[in-house]
Amino acid sequence: MKKSFNRHDAWISTPLLVLACLFAWHIYVKEFHVPPILLPAPLDVGGRIIRLAMDPRIYVHVAVTLHEILLGFSIAVVAGVGLGVLLAKWRWLERALSPFIVALQIMPKVALAPIFIVWFGFGPGSKIIMAAVLAVFPIMINTVLGIKSADRGHRDLMMSLCASPLATFREMELPGALPYILSGAEVGIVLAVIGAVVGEYLGGDQGLGYLTAAALNAFDVETMFAVVFVLTLLGLGLYLLVAALRRRLTPWHPSVDGRRGV
Repeated sequence: MKKSFNRHDAWISTPLLVLACLFAWHIYVKEFHVPPILLPAPLDVGGRIIRLAMDPRIYVHVAVTLHEILLGFSIAVVAGVGLGVLLAKWRWLERALSPFIVALQIMPKVALAPIFIVWFGFGPGSKIIMAAVLAVFPIMINTVLGIKSADRGHRDLMMSLCASPLATFREMELPGALPYILSGAEVGIVLAVIGAVVGEYLGGDQGLGYLTAAALNAFDVETMFAVVFVLTLLGLGLYLLVAALRRRLTPWHPSVDGRRGV
């Protein structure tokens, strides 16, 4: 009889895996005498993280980056869902715009950051736009997929009830597409973090991306690792919030309730 994996086991296995990685990192640095300017020891990075956490200026940079991420992500959600609904409802529009959508997806959007800095300046505007541009595509594509995946039987039922297109969208298509939209949002929030940080890294005087660039220019590798750790915690926290929102809004979906056949 196959033993099912308990979700609470992750609370044990994940910390053990992290500790094993840190131990391997420590052994590698010490045994091979890696210079700190290339790879500092984990204890040294931990000490720098503690000192960074005690500096009140770090929280100003965190607040700036968080503001850019959330605002850019909000724009991406509104634009992505709106465009996704339009493309799913008007097939001719989807066929007409498909080449442009594919081209924009293939384009390395990070390369647009210098252009946005030229257009919108070195302030938060260019970082917000960069975060929105990176986050909008998975939300838009998942919205289109969710609208198109509406059950044909449910659609026929709405037609038999003489429901208006708006009522059909509100009562059947949008609830059915919600798991897809929120799955796209989980990817989008991660890309929004990347967009905001890349924008700060290339041009800015505030934010965690700026701190990373400043540490690089000073060859302060310990601070670079510490800032990357803060960024990881920030991105992970935002991802978990969106994932919790998906579980909250779509508890009935198989990807959330976890019920599977034996």
